[in-house]
Amino acid sequence: MAWLPLALLSAFSLASADACSKKFLPSYRAREMVLVRFAYSALLLAPLLYFSPLPAVPPAFWGWLALALPLEILAMLLYMQAIRDSPLSLTLPYLAFTPVFTTLAGYLLLGERISTQGLLGIVLVVSGAYLLNLEASGTPGRDHLSKPLRAIANERGSRMMLAVAIIYGLTSVIGKIELQYASPWSFAAIYFVLLGLLSLVLFACSSPRPRVLHVLGRKPAIHLLIGGLFTAMIVTHFMALEQVATAYMISAKRTSILFGMLYGALLFGEQGLLRRLTAGALMVVGVTLLAV
Repeated sequence: MAWLPLALLSAFSLASADACSKKFLPSYRAREMVLVRFAYSALLLAPLLYFSPLPAVPPAFWGWLALALPLEILAMLLYMQAIRDSPLSLTLPYLAFTPVFTTLAGYLLLGERISTQGLLGIVLVVSGAYLLNLEASGTPGRDHLSKPLRAIANERGSRMMLAVAIIYGLTSVIGKIELQYASPWSFAAIYFVLLGLLSLVLFACSSPRPRVLHVLGRKPAIHLLIGGLFTAMIVTHFMALEQVATAYMISAKRTSILFGMLYGALLFGEQGLLRRLTAGALMVVGVTLLAV
């Protein structure tokens, strides 16, 4: 299959996993939702350890991995709480800020120049976030233009997803470093299997041991569906990555924002779909300019 359909399938699988988590696990704690997503996907991806074994890697690989895994768990905790408690159409679009933070960090820390195209991409992402919160600005007045920005600060789910974008900005850089030592498939196998094991350990340490088995066995069919969708996202992600440069694939995959907004309207009755889709599309275009 060509890379573009694979990238779009990856985006759709991610949005579907998010929608299923919000629809079927509304009473779960955020850490329980993380456990379900990572534990079941780790189980499904475990055979990759056999078919794509990790080559000999230097100690630096394990050091970066030890840094990335807790950050990934923290990001997913915030991610799950955001989509559980807030509208999908007001949370998922903020993932588009990930390349913005990566670009700005490169400029501030490494002195990397931001091109005109990159600057335009940042403006489009920020404009999309502004438009997304325009409904909260109310009646026009002297401070009408600043109210959408304050609405972002007032929406807890949006703040959480912005934090997720910052963390993903860091882990994406770490992932690029890790891929210098391992193939994409062997890295995916070890990374997500270890994420599943770490989520099990952390949950077991913070809850009675029978609680872990109770959570994982509570809704096995639903859990397997969510884990399967997340696994499908990972597999199609790396299948597309084998065929095209990362920048193009990630740009196409960010259409998960738009799929998530459609789910929000169809499954949860979220209002203002046209305006929110327009805002999300602006953010996706901004991400594309930044990536390409």
